[in-house]
Amino acid sequence: MEPLEFIIRLLAATAAGAAVGLEREINNKSAGLRTNTLVAIGAAIYVLISLEVLNESEGDASRIVGQIITGIGFLGAGVILHRGPSVHGLTTAATIWCSAALGCLAALAMYWQLIIAALLVLMVNLAFKLTDKWFTGKQVKKKESGDKNHFE
Repeated sequence: MEPLEFIIRLLAATAAGAAVGLEREINNKSAGLRTNTLVAIGAAIYVLISLEVLNESEGDASRIVGQIITGIGFLGAGVILHRGPSVHGLTTAATIWCSAALGCLAALAMYWQLIIAALLVLMVNLAFKLTDKWFTGKQVKKKESGDKNHFE
C-alpha cells in the first residue's frame, strides 16, 4: 500500500471516530472525543496491518476484524457500570464498538459505507436520546400518578 493511501485511510478513520466522539463529548459521556477517535484509528491500523500482511502472503483479513470485535468488547465492558437495579454505560459501550467498525470501514477504503455508518451512529445517539427522554418522562408521570402498570 502506498503511504498516501495509508494516510487517507487513517485520516478517514480519525474523522469518523472524532465525529462520533465529539457527540459523546458534547453530551458529557465518559468515553468521548479522544476515546472514540483512538478506537477508530486503532481498528484501522490493525486492518491496514492485516491487508499489508495479505499482500505478502496468504491469509484471511477477517480474522483480524474478528479479533478487533472481541477486543473492543472487553473495552466496552469496562465502561458499563452496574449500581443496584440500574445499569449505566451501555450506549457508551455500543458507541465504542461502532467506532471500531468505522475504523475498519475506513481501512478497507469503504468510504461511502463509512459516511453512511457514521451518520447513522450520530443519528441514533442524537435523535434517539430525545426519544429516550420522552419515554422516561412518561414513566415518571405514571409513577407519580400512582399507576401500577409501568416498568421501573
